Amino acid sequence: MSKVYLIHTADRAEGIRTLFREPVVPDIAGKKVVIKANYNSDDPFPASTHPEALRVLAEELGTREPAKLFLVERSGMGNTRQVLTNRRVFTTMDRLGRETVVLDELSREDWVEVPPGNTHWKHGFFLPKPLLDADVVVNTCCCKTHRFGGHFTMSLKNSVGLVAKRVPGGLHNYMWELHGSRDQRRMIGEINAHYRADLVVMDAIEAFVKGGPERGERVSPGLLIASTDRVAVDAVGVSLLRSYGTTPEVMNGSVFSQEQIATAAGLGVGAGSADDVELVPLNEPAREAAEKIREILDK
Repeated sequence: MSKVYLIHTADRAEGIRTLFREPVVPDIAGKKVVIKANYNSDDPFPASTHPEALRVLAEELGTREPAKLFLVERSGMGNTRQVLTNRRVFTTMDRLGRETVVLDELSREDWVEVPPGNTHWKHGFFLPKPLLDADVVVNTCCCKTHRFGGHFTMSLKNSVGLVAKRVPGGLHNYMWELHGSRDQRRMIGEINAHYRADLVVMDAIEAFVKGGPERGERVSPGLLIASTDRVAVDAVGVSLLRSYGTTPEVMNGSVFSQEQIATAAGLGVGAGSADDVELVPLNEPAREAAEKIREILDK
């Protein structure tokens, strides 16, 4: 079973600290730990990771004495360095004595090729060596719809910000290929089969139920969600959006028939069905939310 922990809170800092008291955080002492947050664009939460969420997450990880803790990012809707500057990411990480790696600025030697194989990527794709060399990967994502073909953007689609748009010296634009493909959602699932994620924290204190990824119709679920399973987290996130009424694409079919989820599950990334997901609410309001999510998951 893939356990998914939920807490209902308006206090983001205390909520994350409560989640970190549960048996969901891996042993990171003496290990290289990388954070992938959500800074696709220069827009405030829930379009991007909330500054408080990043600060507390990095602080909590830092107390567990990793050998190295750093953040990696590539923005899809803006210059990455400028986005991270405006979103105060450098400031936050610098104050904690932690590094921020701008993936667009890596050399060719810092990218690792993933061949096409049996994927829907015609030219394969490239992942950053700092990610693949890490011992522990933490994926912290938002909860929102995506109007450019992804249908929703949570932990699985957060992985797109790890893939090179272009590699130095290369001409192919991997993001044009992704966003121009009818198989975009399958391609997103396929990225996730090629790197590990040991902890996922989803900030669903607010969410976009329509529009996205940079702006949309907001709701306020008031939830923080954590798991070791990306597929389970996204299944819970989709169910949460459905509980408010969301786009036809996200409402369609069973939760596990959504192409991102179905592809990643089929490749062994995480839970294979709703039966593999166990919801663990940590307070009474979260229990009420979990009951609604469970009902939707099981349909």
